[in-house]
Amino acid sequence: MSTLPHADAATREAILRWLDVFSGHVRAVDYAAAAPMFDPDVLAFGTHRDVIPGLEAWIRTQWNNVWPRTTEFRFDLAGTAVLASGAGDMAVAVAPWTSTGFGRDGVPFDRPGRASMVFRRDGNAWVCVHSHMSLNRGFPQESFADRAVKAWPEGMGGV
Repeated sequence: MSTLPHADAATREAILRWLDVFSGHVRAVDYAAAAPMFDPDVLAFGTHRDVIPGLEAWIRTQWNNVWPRTTEFRFDLAGTAVLASGAGDMAVAVAPWTSTGFGRDGVPFDRPGRASMVFRRDGNAWVCVHSHMSLNRGFPQESFADRAVKAWPEGMGGV
């Protein structure tokens, strides 16, 4: 029997819904729509950067280096584990994801990875306070698609 604090059904469903909505924003390269899903002081790291303090820095240094250069990002919701505090105010998602990368020659390749994300409850919504997303080992670090950013958060503008 697992001793991990697995989330109840309602929390699991809410976190899986959050991941699915976020995946759609990644596919659309819509930073403005995704930004409110995160605490402004989020602590994040991933393939392109070590610990990044704050949402604006994360958008500029990680999101903007990945989202426009890849396609078809999706979390594997069936393969996602959701853990939660007994108080129901914190949750963690441990999730595999898939995406498509592109070589310099435009040839697509599988670009799978994994994420751990920490959430806090903010009223009825879940807000991400920490994210670690990285590629699986053995897959190319760089991708060379060049898709347009749909929207930047207000006040940020393009890079």
